[in-house]
Amino acid sequence: MNSPDLPPSPNPVIDMHCHAAGIGAGASGCRVHPRLARNLRFGFYLRAFGVSRRDLADCGDCLVLDRIAEGVAASGSVNQAVVLALDGVVDSRGRTDFDRTEVLVPDDFVADGAARHPQLLFGASINPLRADALERLARAHSRGAVLVKWLPAIQEFDPADRRILPFLRRLAELGLPLLTHTGTEHSFTRARDEFSDPERLRPALREGVTVIAAHAASSGRYAGEPGLSRLARLAREFPTLYADISALTLVNRIGRLPSVLASRELEGRLLFGTDYPLVAMRPLVSPWPVAPRLGFRAAQAIARIPNPWDRDVALKQALGADRALFERAAQVLRLTQTLRLRPAVCVR
Repeated sequence: MNSPDLPPSPNPVIDMHCHAAGIGAGASGCRVHPRLARNLRFGFYLRAFGVSRRDLADCGDCLVLDRIAEGVAASGSVNQAVVLALDGVVDSRGRTDFDRTEVLVPDDFVADGAARHPQLLFGASINPLRADALERLARAHSRGAVLVKWLPAIQEFDPADRRILPFLRRLAELGLPLLTHTGTEHSFTRARDEFSDPERLRPALREGVTVIAAHAASSGRYAGEPGLSRLARLAREFPTLYADISALTLVNRIGRLPSVLASRELEGRLLFGTDYPLVAMRPLVSPWPVAPRLGFRAAQAIARIPNPWDRDVALKQALGADRALFERAAQVLRLTQTLRLRPAVCVR
């Protein structure tokens, strides 16, 4: 790698928390509920991906994955990104409840993109209350998924629900890590934030699953206690618990990043993630709120970095993230090598 912020190293740097989306164009299977599609934030998300609704209608939703791959390929700091599917809410029969599902990004859509682009890794998403959850897990594993992503507050299930124990046991048997949202959720129009309490991850940890707490529970309080405190307590008890620092350069969270990095309990357990496309939205991610700490020239230099992955790496490193943190995801995901090839072109 050629970035001045991250000197050359044989170990890959992987963004383990990168989102995709689509409008259903090109038979992608992606869906956006009209409630969110009408919301101003959806237009901002598309612009952050570098696409418009017209672009997607003309070229297909796979253009989003092309743009992500191009951005990672252009990065001097990041080798690959885990692109996350997003399963929906299910009804009492274990089938998709489209009225309650705000965003749907199918596993096959992401797996196909990862097969085209060496810069992308497939992150599956399966609501464990689905009637065919175990079958979907087997398919995701066969297609090369490197983890399974949950967003319980949006998918509307309790991670501590005993009905999902068979799913957790199979995850542990397959050695697939579970990346699950912790802390309050702000990207959707509604959320069941009680399901984002780190304490609800105990069943998965007891079953031996490698659990990665997205955003390190850096926002929200549960039973009057900060989410980060509850996460730290779990980390003392379970060595298979990790946390990612995605979204922690957003202006509403950047003040919490130093506390996360300084946590004794999370030492050696933190992983790099961006929460792309949010990090591409300059009003939301900026070094200027912490300029007094960084110094004007350092903040200005970071603000001028054009690539969002490089900018996020530089800002997190300036705030104290060490080299090992950026390289740790490859170890946790059991990835031994990385490829640096030109991005493929989506077949339209």
